Amino acid sequence: MIRLIASDIDGTLLPYGETAMPQRLFPLIHRLRDRGILFAPASGRQYHSLRTLFAPVADEACFLCENGAVLYGPGTEEGAPLLSKAPLPRQEALELAHTILGLSGCDVVIEGQTVNYVCGGSPAFLRQLTKGHGNLVQTVDQPEDISEDIVKIAAFCPTGFDEPVKILGPRWGERFHMAVAGLGWLDFTLATKGSGLSELCAGLGLSLSETAVFGDNWNDQSMLHAAGRAYLMEAADPALRQALTRSRADEGRDAPRVCQNVCDELEAILQCGP
Repeated sequence: MIRLIASDIDGTLLPYGETAMPQRLFPLIHRLRDRGILFAPASGRQYHSLRTLFAPVADEACFLCENGAVLYGPGTEEGAPLLSKAPLPRQEALELAHTILGLSGCDVVIEGQTVNYVCGGSPAFLRQLTKGHGNLVQTVDQPEDISEDIVKIAAFCPTGFDEPVKILGPRWGERFHMAVAGLGWLDFTLATKGSGLSELCAGLGLSLSETAVFGDNWNDQSMLHAAGRAYLMEAADPALRQALTRSRADEGRDAPRVCQNVCDELEAILQCGP
């Protein structure tokens, strides 16, 4: 029986380039809640950004933020329970941030529990974060000026990942989880969406077998592997589908289902039963 549905945002619920959720989604989330099924956006985005995207249902949803590094239960933005947080070791996080700052053509975003911190970003980049992504953003002179826990370091690489990965991967890809998280973004966390899903279930008193998950990219792989039922978007990398099919089969679970439209699948779950 499904009791929790988690879905990636960019490339899954929200086609790349679009900024507003499909309006038919919100009544479906209300109907799921009436059936005792919680809905959780699962994204590399911050909490405030996700709540803005899901404003009509924000108080009744759970939130898997920052690729699993910050988890909230249902409630208001000020009152929702923080179920889990996975901060990076501070000195290593600061060193990684300085390394990214030294890369040509890359910007760094240092992410706290609810705020993005930017060092030296251009006005256009700051507008992208605040207006384009709906993030709460503060500028700082140096990474060391940040006093709170750091849960994620994100490198924005608009000209491509090849050179940044060559430089960052040998050390930081081994120390942290390094994942492409959308167009131009390379994320570093201790958590993954899979560990976030597990922690979310623990905080809600659910089992992973009671979950269904939607995703499209490699940073969704861990939660698609962990979920009781996995839905992979039709446009996903065929190699990801093959990897998930093998890993789930090794544990005696069904292959991921191919999904063209998340709302259609949510409607099918409501019509046919969880």
